[in-house]
Amino acid sequence: MAHLIVIGGGITGVTSAYALARQGHQVTLIEKHRYAGMETSHANGGQLSASNAEVWTHPSTLLKGLKWMFKADAPLLVNPRPSWHKLSWFAEFVASIPKYRSNTVATTRLAIAARDHLFGWAEAEGIDFDLKQQGILHIYRDRAGFEHAGEVSRLLAEGGLPRRAVTPDEMRAIEPTLQGDYFGGYYTESDSTGDIHKFTHGLGQACARLGVKLMTGQTVALVRSTGSTAQVTLDDGQVVSADAVVISAGVHSRALGAQLGDRLNVYPVKGYSITVMLNDEQSQAAAPQVSLLDDETKLVTSRLGVDRFRVAGTAEFNGINLDIRADRIRPLVNWVNQCFPGVSTRRVEPWAGLRPMMPNMMPRVGAGRQANVFYNTGHGHLGWTLSAITAHQLGEHVAQWERRRAPRPVPVAAIA
Repeated sequence: MAHLIVIGGGITGVTSAYALARQGHQVTLIEKHRYAGMETSHANGGQLSASNAEVWTHPSTLLKGLKWMFKADAPLLVNPRPSWHKLSWFAEFVASIPKYRSNTVATTRLAIAARDHLFGWAEAEGIDFDLKQQGILHIYRDRAGFEHAGEVSRLLAEGGLPRRAVTPDEMRAIEPTLQGDYFGGYYTESDSTGDIHKFTHGLGQACARLGVKLMTGQTVALVRSTGSTAQVTLDDGQVVSADAVVISAGVHSRALGAQLGDRLNVYPVKGYSITVMLNDEQSQAAAPQVSLLDDETKLVTSRLGVDRFRVAGTAEFNGINLDIRADRIRPLVNWVNQCFPGVSTRRVEPWAGLRPMMPNMMPRVGAGRQANVFYNTGHGHLGWTLSAITAHQLGEHVAQWERRRAPRPVPVAAIA
């Protein structure tokens, strides 16, 4: 079996390493932080949401971006300062609009396929990650949003995902703590939530038990491939060699891919979250148990155990920038105060992460220009939801490469 280096210890890197190790490969995982899952996989919305498989390459996204460009607290915010990376990304985004329907259906199928792998791995490895299998409720305040959701539901159904329309009364029955006036909603019973950081950490420990060499606290300076061998040079000058390399480095995948002669137009789309600490019984009772997605504000929620409530969302196109802005956090706190007034927001932990997004909203999985270079990156806002199936697909690509590079047996007649 081959020796592979996986670069990146977020959810896609760890699932890649795990899937490859289960196939019997020797794996070295390189992560710049001391622990796995410390960047974009640290405090996301927590949803495992096939119902959120709609890609963003819809004309309405462009209209909203222009409308909100100079509104600091807008759900979608684009820094108007131009850069070649940003301009090229949006040009390809526009070019992908005709594939909105087919890519949404394809993403739905991937999200459904990922579930069995992810839940199976968690059970096999005994990973406790605050899993809550109570579905996801999409909420809509007006007819226009609700009717668009109906169109999306037809695409989700084509991809194999059932979800049902619910009335305001049914919404209150599903989640009694939700306050406010709504036109209607859609409920996906098969979706779930959990703590992505706890899952990534637990799967990282499982990798170690399978023999994966974890090189944490190490930053990659240079990556090279000859087509038959791969070399990774670290900041401290150490060189790690292997038969092949896998790039799963999130928003840093673009720069690493360029070193290997591959173009990955991954853009860092910043998202924010708050974790509301439910320190009193009243807050614990007033916080929702069912996960929500508010399409108007682009916010999602998850209940993490007894004493944590996660609210996350928004999209900010501002390059590689992890600044946590008060004017972007404030709308999340206000949303909690409005929708769940019984929850105390006295203690709130803010966070920001960079989603690695491809212009067509589809993950990049498979081989690069060199035969022994592989990618599993660019999952955007569905990194956790899709990670298990793309890791499985990566394993298939590596298996095909191994079969091609295996020496062919010499015919007996030739020996004679």
